[in-house]
Amino acid sequence: MSNPADATKQLPARPQLSSSMRSSSYLSDHQQYRPPRLPDPHQGIDTVIEDARPTSHSTSPKPYVPFNGVPSDDNPPTIVESGLSHSYTHPNCAPPVGLKSDRLIATLFYKTKSATNGSAGKVLTKGGAADSNESLPSNMAPTTNIDAFPLEPPTQESEQLDHLYGSYISPLCITSFLHLMSTFPMPDSVESHSSHRCLDNQENPRIVELTLSPAPSPEYLGLSDLRKHEMIYRFEQEWNVDVVLQKDVISRRYPRLVVFDMDSTLITQEVIDLLAETVKDPPNLAELVAAITHRAMLGELEFDASFRERVALLKGLPASIFEDLRPVLNVTLGVPELIRALRRLGVKTAVVSGGFLPLTSWLAKELGIDYAYANEVIIEDGKLTGEVKGTIVGKERKRDLLVEIAAKEGIDMSQTIAVGDGANDLLMIEKAALGVAWNAKPRVQMEADARLNGESLLDLLFFMGLTAEEIDSLAAI
Repeated sequence: MSNPADATKQLPARPQLSSSMRSSSYLSDHQQYRPPRLPDPHQGIDTVIEDARPTSHSTSPKPYVPFNGVPSDDNPPTIVESGLSHSYTHPNCAPPVGLKSDRLIATLFYKTKSATNGSAGKVLTKGGAADSNESLPSNMAPTTNIDAFPLEPPTQESEQLDHLYGSYISPLCITSFLHLMSTFPMPDSVESHSSHRCLDNQENPRIVELTLSPAPSPEYLGLSDLRKHEMIYRFEQEWNVDVVLQKDVISRRYPRLVVFDMDSTLITQEVIDLLAETVKDPPNLAELVAAITHRAMLGELEFDASFRERVALLKGLPASIFEDLRPVLNVTLGVPELIRALRRLGVKTAVVSGGFLPLTSWLAKELGIDYAYANEVIIEDGKLTGEVKGTIVGKERKRDLLVEIAAKEGIDMSQTIAVGDGANDLLMIEKAALGVAWNAKPRVQMEADARLNGESLLDLLFFMGLTAEEIDSLAAI
């Protein structure tokens, strides 16, 4: 029988973690933490290169020559992997040899106010369900005629997306637009690129310029059709923006002639309505003239005939009425600064108005506009006869004047811009390289190349790719 004490002596000793083996960190004990490597005790680049040289076993070493910064056999470079990879892309550079650039410029304008209701100047706001002040008694049917009873209850339009994501051009708005443009057919075997510029503010931009390369294939969809595409229109309504599409050509950045309408464009009123408001006999003259004006601007009446009809209602007014109206004219916000900036850029300006020459020429002189054309009324014995002299400045005449001024100044039509709001501006807008509808009637909005529904006409300069900083410097007094 064995002795228990002998058995105890034969058992191996239990391993223990001595103090020399123990660390103060659990992570270090379990190899889950590795302390950072201490930097090599080099004192500079010269010692790094010196230490990197192979040890020479020659009995007569070469004399030490300090490293002069140029690698050589004696001073090879030390290569350190940074982990970074640099490459170049060329979406906005000159195209490869033999190819032409095909870029489309999309300028997005956030609409800070709703469109105005014609010559009345009343602002129309469109809100969501929470903004509705409409109320009906409970259990009230919309009609007493069972045949006209709606199959579904009327619903208000959904809230615009800018109310959810911010009252500016938000990143989601840009992403949505880029996705929309990607749905249009593109040229084959061409990689798409896009870049953006916030033209006024980086934090909450109101105007953003997008450069898209390439443009949608013109074989499937031309620029004119793209501007009027239903998907573009829906995007504008959803995000409360105006989308202006232009080819990225030199004439976009350097126009040489800008032609304006006067009434409801350079000024906020209709001059003939102002004249009618001053006449008290008959008492309803203002209403009669305003009704004719509204129908003419909507395109329901020929402008020439309607103008002669309205002027006939003004028979007997004193000729001094034009001077009396000068203080009443309300110049559109941003117009003086816009004309000043265009003059500094060397751009010729003109106003072609379906109104009256005495007021048009006076306003052009006050603003510094180069050309002024309007209708000349006949005056006898210091009073208006109710007749017009010469050709009426209607839609055809406005278009012809645009061409005549450009030819006189030696300006190519590709460097012209026309701005107007009414149906009598349509031919001029179509003829110019860029036609702009300014807070215009619905028909003009649909037909024009570009739409501006803002508060300041100075926004026109953003079409040229100028930033707010550049515009401020050009418009400064």
